[in-house]
Amino acid sequence: MKLIIDILQGLGLSQAAGIRPFLPALVAGAAARADLLIDLEGTDFAFMERPWWLALLAVAGILSLLIHRIIEGSIALSAALAGLCLGMGGLLFCALLSDDGYTWWPGIPAGVAGAWLSQTAVRDILGQAGARLDEHARGHLPIFAEGVAIVLAVLSIFAPPVALVSAGFFAWRVVIARRRGAGKHAGLRILR
Repeated sequence: MKLIIDILQGLGLSQAAGIRPFLPALVAGAAARADLLIDLEGTDFAFMERPWWLALLAVAGILSLLIHRIIEGSIALSAALAGLCLGMGGLLFCALLSDDGYTWWPGIPAGVAGAWLSQTAVRDILGQAGARLDEHARGHLPIFAEGVAIVLAVLSIFAPPVALVSAGFFAWRVVIARRRGAGKHAGLRILR
């Protein structure tokens, strides 16, 4: 039963990291530091509850919000942030598995997959929302994404089955986006 809870917590946290990488990891590290359903002490991932790591995550999270326009305007920085999301998803999943002494390495592909799923869905959701908003409102979308990521991280720690609901929602959104994309291309073929 504990393995199932660890897997669900890891899945939820990896999905939260797929949305935004830093503050969900900060939430997980703070919970581990306070021993709230996560305790990484004595594992290979004990650094994730150390003050220097938590401070680094807080600074990185704030910095990414402050320079979000620069990140969005650069393909290289956007790709780097996307890669950080995937890596953080894998790291969080591994940490949750090691929490109770399970083999941690299966958390790498599982965490990357969870982060990819949420990242893909949220990119589409924010892209659609951004297209409908004016420039000022569009600038607040990263803050909204951080809030959603934090809420998902907290819920994943304290109510692990939420990860299944969020995974279902993200998968549904990815399918919708793929169908919409296929429909656009089908229309182009008809015009020929």
